[in-house]
Amino acid sequence: MFNKRTRIKDLLQSDKVNYQTTVMGWVRTFRNNQFIALNDGSTNNNLQVVVALGSLDETTLKRITTGACIKAVGEIIPSLGKGQKVELTATSVEILGDSDAEKFPLQPKKHSLEFLREIAHLRFRTNTFGAVFRVRHSLAFAIHEFFNKKGFVYLHTPIVTASDAEGAGEMFKVTTLPLDGTAPKNEDGSINFKEDFFGRSTNLTVSGQLEGELAAMAFSDIYTFGPTFRAENSNTTRHLAEFWMIEPEMAFSDLEDNMNLAEEFIKYIIRYAMEHNKEDLEFLTQRLDEEEKQKPQNDRSEMGLLQKLEFVVNNDFERITYTEAIDILKESNHNKKKKFNYLIDKWGVDLQSEHERYLVEKHFKKPVILTNYPKEIKAFYMRQNDDGKTVAAMDILAPGIGEIVGGSQREERYDKLTERMTEMHIPLEELDWYLDTRRFGACPHAGFGLGFERIVQFVTGMGNIRDVIPFPRYPKSASF
Repeated sequence: MFNKRTRIKDLLQSDKVNYQTTVMGWVRTFRNNQFIALNDGSTNNNLQVVVALGSLDETTLKRITTGACIKAVGEIIPSLGKGQKVELTATSVEILGDSDAEKFPLQPKKHSLEFLREIAHLRFRTNTFGAVFRVRHSLAFAIHEFFNKKGFVYLHTPIVTASDAEGAGEMFKVTTLPLDGTAPKNEDGSINFKEDFFGRSTNLTVSGQLEGELAAMAFSDIYTFGPTFRAENSNTTRHLAEFWMIEPEMAFSDLEDNMNLAEEFIKYIIRYAMEHNKEDLEFLTQRLDEEEKQKPQNDRSEMGLLQKLEFVVNNDFERITYTEAIDILKESNHNKKKKFNYLIDKWGVDLQSEHERYLVEKHFKKPVILTNYPKEIKAFYMRQNDDGKTVAAMDILAPGIGEIVGGSQREERYDKLTERMTEMHIPLEELDWYLDTRRFGACPHAGFGLGFERIVQFVTGMGNIRDVIPFPRYPKSASF
């Protein structure tokens, strides 16, 4: 029976010695035919397994190579070596899976993140990615714990959808029709989707928000947490074609309630990771410090990773309007000296990542919540303010990354919503089901979306979003 093994993390955290146990894991290194550094993924720290000289036959010794999977049985004793409290003296070693050391890509040396992205199926076995994905797990668990404690209902929204929630149009088509040009056509030459599997044009979802609103009109408070897809041809460190989104929707909530929940939520999940992944975050902090040293002085972050996380959980987020932000940016030395790639010259422009980061990192030096954006640059479902120019939207901006949360109070007034949809050329008949929530018992409600990989990137300090999702999907890449 395999389940009698003890996890290496539990062994290393315990002071208990002089007892028999079984460990299993992957060999990191094997020195002097005697000392095996063994890792099972429960921690970055290896357990030293000591093999008495002459206790194993030559054939077995040759099979203990970097990457090989082994089972070791023996006694846990106090360690004489530096850096570990205990070690295991092996009475037996069994090879569970061989590894050709000559061909194994992960040699005991430093590998670049670009190289590791090419072997994403093996990068979990490195310290960096071990730490990143254990933190990712903790953040995902904390998300469910946070909403569960607050009485929210977890809703699974569809991945295949006929609507474009954002009105962005950058969606992946879902079809079973042939792609060789023989698909049935309408008289105007367009594809006749009535012959397709769903009898209409369908896509991969960009958001579960609209369906979430339907459920909030029955359960009051719901959240979704699932994969979403954007067919943007974006080769940046901040964009993925497939990513995970957390989207709560709350009935009987306005913009302020929305901001309060989002701030509490972000602090809660970061605090959870800090408490449960202390060792991993210390490793990632050290890793980031070394990375920062390679940068020119001006480009270096003023805070280390753990400092930055402490700063977020221990400070109230600054709350300002879009209009106030534009004034700050317009009058900034950065703008006047033309240091922005996109100069701020008028009210109504969409803020870029460089502007968001300036507000957070240079001006306020803390996370910022921006509210009341011009309606022209926001989605149709956001509640229109009385000034006729802005909507009750909010974005949360974080240091090092820019926008991390986007949300709004939703437009619950049927006439205002349909008027806005008509202005934006969104066909009312296609979203008739959505409009029912405004016809039958509408109420003020609000919600937001948090890109999960963005928060994982923020908490781990990783510079590229492709390094915080197990198998990244981006333009020209769908490997593994």
